[in-house]
Amino acid sequence: MVGDYPECLGSEASFAALCGAGPVERSSGRRQYRRPNRGGDRQADAALHRIVQTRLCFDRRTQDHYERRVKEGAIRRETVRCLERYVARRVFT
Repeated sequence: MVGDYPECLGSEASFAALCGAGPVERSSGRRQYRRPNRGGDRQADAALHRIVQTRLCFDRRTQDHYERRVKEGAIRRETVRCLERYVARRVFT
């Protein structure tokens, strides 16, 4: 599906949104946060997720980043979403 719409891919942000890796703003009162995008191409999102999981097993820099974010108090799911966005940037270029 991602390759079906090349005119929609003007930037890496649009690519990430099309893959479902871009964040969706969500706020309630004073609390503001981002949640994962449940839309987009599920196969592309699954591929990005597999890449992140593989990097978490074998890439030391990714493991260090993940551990640092969790120690800072970040939610694990949010950290994986950030890593998926990073991978989407790399794939787009």
